[in-house]
Amino acid sequence: MKFIYSFLFILLFFASCKSSKEAYNSYTNLTAKKKVTPLILQTWYQKDYGQDTIPGISLDKWYAQNKKKPKSKDIIVAIIDTQIDLKHEDLQEKIWTNPNEIPNNGIDDDKNGYIDDINGWSFTGTKSGGYIVWGNFEYVRIVREWETLYKDKIESQITAQELSNYKEYLRAQKILEKEINYYKNWLKSLNYSVLTYPIAKDSLKHYFPKEDYTYQQLDSMYKKYKINDKTFRQRREDRDWDIGAMIGFMKARLDFNEHSLEDVKENETQADSILNKNLNINFNERTSLGDNPKILEKGYGNNNISNNKTNHRTIQDHCTKVSGIIAANRTNNKGIKGISDNVKIMPLNISYSGDENDKDIAMAVRYAVDNGAKIINMSFGKEFSLHKEWVFEAFKYAEEHNVLLIHSAGNNKFNVDENPYYPSDNCFDGSKEVCSNFINVGSISLKLNSMFVSRFTNYGKQNVDLFAPGDEIYTTGAGNVYKTDSGTSLAGPMVSGTAALIWSYYPKLTATEVKQIIMDSGTPYDLEVIVPGTKDKKVPFSELSKSGKVLNVYNAMLMAEKVSKHKK
Repeated sequence: MKFIYSFLFILLFFASCKSSKEAYNSYTNLTAKKKVTPLILQTWYQKDYGQDTIPGISLDKWYAQNKKKPKSKDIIVAIIDTQIDLKHEDLQEKIWTNPNEIPNNGIDDDKNGYIDDINGWSFTGTKSGGYIVWGNFEYVRIVREWETLYKDKIESQITAQELSNYKEYLRAQKILEKEINYYKNWLKSLNYSVLTYPIAKDSLKHYFPKEDYTYQQLDSMYKKYKINDKTFRQRREDRDWDIGAMIGFMKARLDFNEHSLEDVKENETQADSILNKNLNINFNERTSLGDNPKILEKGYGNNNISNNKTNHRTIQDHCTKVSGIIAANRTNNKGIKGISDNVKIMPLNISYSGDENDKDIAMAVRYAVDNGAKIINMSFGKEFSLHKEWVFEAFKYAEEHNVLLIHSAGNNKFNVDENPYYPSDNCFDGSKEVCSNFINVGSISLKLNSMFVSRFTNYGKQNVDLFAPGDEIYTTGAGNVYKTDSGTSLAGPMVSGTAALIWSYYPKLTATEVKQIIMDSGTPYDLEVIVPGTKDKKVPFSELSKSGKVLNVYNAMLMAEKVSKHKK
């Protein structure tokens, strides 16, 4: 049956290519002829290369030509992420509301296991009504969990069944030791900087009474006072040597984007928290949740998905950016236009400073499936997974219920065929993929040259499915603002929004069909690109993902129409 279905899909794909030859061109001799103005930069990812010579997703082209109305009700897209800014002007009426729950009555009205889950759920919500700010990195959890089993043991003492976990423990332990040493040294340096900053500032006041110096001015002044080995002994007691040191110190602060003593102290606080919380094997964020971390269970956490206090906006920013790309209002003449207007966002909080917990990932996926989501966007990732089996089971659960999973490939600039990156549909043990409803998305820029693939993105011929714009993306931000940011976190929702658009017009398609349509209908670019993480190693763009293509909404909608017609 699977072979017959695959054969039919191939026939449909080639039929759609034949009937729309222009739409599926592989572009060569690429040049960006149109000047990229600040206004175009805000919407570049929505452009079409054939019309605009800008390698966007051809969204504007599809909307300009489409005359049809959506066939289905709003598509629910679950965003498993941070908190969200529910008050953002461009997301009004775009947030999912649980139709079977009575607000704030303290009762689980719909009997889904979550009390007062009106707009979603925070799996990082604490018993006191707050939320987790700091959590462990996953390799810390692995060392803590497996230390009693494997500490100080050699491989010959390990059984064949435990060998894989033993090696993962050693890998985690090595990274933990390295990171602890790094942050200890950085914190020591910041402690020194906090003490030295007022002295340096006072020393430079003689030269800059208004304290309005730039990096360039300091650099020019530093060169003037720079001392070589021959004159060191003669001038070591000279006041100019002290000034030179203070100039060098202040230059370094500007290099680290520290423009005030408050900035230095903030970095000191961050480094201290990373060392004593993220990397601390004795710190466990689960204690404030009151759950049992050993089992999967409903009900822990709270319904506080959006703490709108001004000083809490940072923790809302990521989810707000992702949501805007997918669902920002297209008709209110404000801010930006989301990919699909026919969407409701279901915010599910699992992210904080640290690595997401596999239990929260699995339970959020199951919540999304059980409460009507068709698409789950996951713009997060990590290099270790302590309970990957929980996540795999949740992914299979989503597959059984025809729900599509979209994941951002990550910003580590490495090959995820060789370096595990989670969550994934790959067990990284040589076995086949665990599900057929998972799309992993890398990032491209608007540069039609060797820098076409974003320098930060992960890649992989087997484990990255396709690419989408993720460089310099203008979107919604927490605090009712708009901002530009980069990362595969912004490429993933391009695909999620496209899937929602497809389903809103062709609701009878399956998750597997939508995935295949998105991958097959992408735009191939005939470019030699620099491999992320290398200085100048070049390969064909097609070698960095399974499809070798970039998301194309226009093509996807054409193909979806043809596949849908053949299903009738």
